[in-house]
Amino acid sequence: MATLNVNKAEFIKSAASPRQFIQSSIPSVVFAGKSNVGKSSVINRMLNRKNFARVGASPGKTIHVNYFFIDQKIYFVDLPGYGYAKVSQAERDRWGKLMEDFFATPGLIDLGVMIVDARHKPTADDVTMAEWFKNAGCKLVVVANKLDKLKKSEIEPNMQLIRETLTLPEEVLLIPFSAEKGQGRELLLAEIVKLI
Repeated sequence: MATLNVNKAEFIKSAASPRQFIQSSIPSVVFAGKSNVGKSSVINRMLNRKNFARVGASPGKTIHVNYFFIDQKIYFVDLPGYGYAKVSQAERDRWGKLMEDFFATPGLIDLGVMIVDARHKPTADDVTMAEWFKNAGCKLVVVANKLDKLKKSEIEPNMQLIRETLTLPEEVLLIPFSAEKGQGRELLLAEIVKLI
């Protein structure tokens, strides 16, 4: 079975335009989520690092497509957070164009990891992002972060609501996750390692 040494992680580059996207035979895991959903925290948890992927005090810090190379075997690709109101319309339009180009370019995504908030019904933006991943034809895993903020009795109904709202097919794995406590990390890592 393949292994991944997550401690060997390096930042490669930020892509601000399609010509900077990395086209490679090396598999890519693409992380997407709303600006305040804790996407950087999930990536940091996966890599056992405190602040490898920058955690911004204010959401909406990732405005480019950021590439990290893990153990010389796999790319972690961090997409800009979406749905954050406090950026200009021009910035939002630029973001939208970058994302459209990214999802329209074949071969950039081997595994999509979409991060949603375990506490809330997914937003319209979440639904759109799930559709983009589905249309890209890649494998998709949905990570419901902030599990530590839920009561035990809330977990099951919330997971059901997320699955229904995003119209996730049965085969799409929905992982209850806590970047804070590390719950769900091993499950997600197992999915990622399958790509190697």
